[in-house]
Amino acid sequence: MDSLRFSAHVSTPAADFPVTRRAVLAPNRVGFRVSAQSEAAAEPDLSVTVNGLKMPNPFVIGSGPPGTNYTVMKRAFNEGWGAVIAKTVSLDSSKVVNVTPRYARLRAGANGSPKGQIIGWQNIELISDRPLETMLKEFKQLKEEYPDRILIASIMEEYNKAAWEELIDRVEQTGIDAFEINFSCPHGMPERKMGAAVGQDCVLLEEVCGWINAKATVPVWAKMTPNVTDITQPARVSLQTGCEGVAAINTIMSVMGINLDTCAPSLILNSRRLFAKAVHPIALAKVMSIAQMMKKEFADKDLSLSAIGGVETGNDAAEFILLGANTVQVCTGVMMHGYGLVKTLCSELQEFMKKHNFSSIEDFRGASLDYFTTHMDLVARQQEAIRERKATKKGLQSDRDWTGDGFVKESESMVSN
Repeated sequence: MDSLRFSAHVSTPAADFPVTRRAVLAPNRVGFRVSAQSEAAAEPDLSVTVNGLKMPNPFVIGSGPPGTNYTVMKRAFNEGWGAVIAKTVSLDSSKVVNVTPRYARLRAGANGSPKGQIIGWQNIELISDRPLETMLKEFKQLKEEYPDRILIASIMEEYNKAAWEELIDRVEQTGIDAFEINFSCPHGMPERKMGAAVGQDCVLLEEVCGWINAKATVPVWAKMTPNVTDITQPARVSLQTGCEGVAAINTIMSVMGINLDTCAPSLILNSRRLFAKAVHPIALAKVMSIAQMMKKEFADKDLSLSAIGGVETGNDAAEFILLGANTVQVCTGVMMHGYGLVKTLCSELQEFMKKHNFSSIEDFRGASLDYFTTHMDLVARQQEAIRERKATKKGLQSDRDWTGDGFVKESESMVSN
């Protein structure tokens, strides 16, 4: 027996890889459709095309430790990740000096409990400390060995137009498929106007984005910092100045906790960053805000949204996609569960899709956005519901409306209390 499929009806243009950076405009998503689907139908299709880039699934290795070198990025491709974003590079790696220890874990339970479930990680790691020439060589090798897989370079530079242009040119020559611009690292050497120092200043962001988009010939994603009052403002500026997409969120400024035996914090750097499961609800809210803004202001353009924040399961990813994300990045999840996590993510996401009879990612992408509204709208809805309830209490209009079968209910309909 056939089952009914209730899904968002989307019309998307066919796109063959590779494509030029300036992708065609995407038509608006419209309505819903109901269609018959055989019980013997194939597994839901996880493939996505984002800014002209074809990926076998929406799961992307987020920039960080899981993308530090050729060996681990090759492992990610072999395990089946949809795309890999390498660890952030800049022109001069000699300025990058990491320290150890640089991670701390947040556990559920009592302060400092070693047994509670890990719900958060703290990180003071900097961008790549490997020479740019080494990273470029490995980018080129990966693209030669995996020409049909998506490799995205994360880049960050000082407030210097010539430096940005040089970095973009040298990285593009390796054959990478897109850029993710790190405007979000909270300790990205802010004294040099790098990382979040740019992402938190929309005037600075507009200028730097202008330099980048004038030079780049592949898609550009701007990675947003959550450590701002309104994340839609830098996201809007990034898109207005030519970026094809935004990624959100990077880590949240935090203090993991104080050890009550030693009276010292877990990590003592001022710019401590929290990520993993603990940030997931915050990331959902930030992604929702950006998605609503994009839907309202950029609906006629082929722009993308890459969601980041506490993804460890397929259901975590489904939440982001329901809020409008095209892709979902995973970084800490890989650090906790390994590169094989992608198989679990794909399987669980397909189970969710089968449960709702969704055949593709576009069938449900953004489907939850319309549920969100303002408090003023909720008040208006409540008042309308009260008026409707009162109207049904008026009961019968005439003696001729009485019926024998419904006499008790008809009597109750006219009771005032």
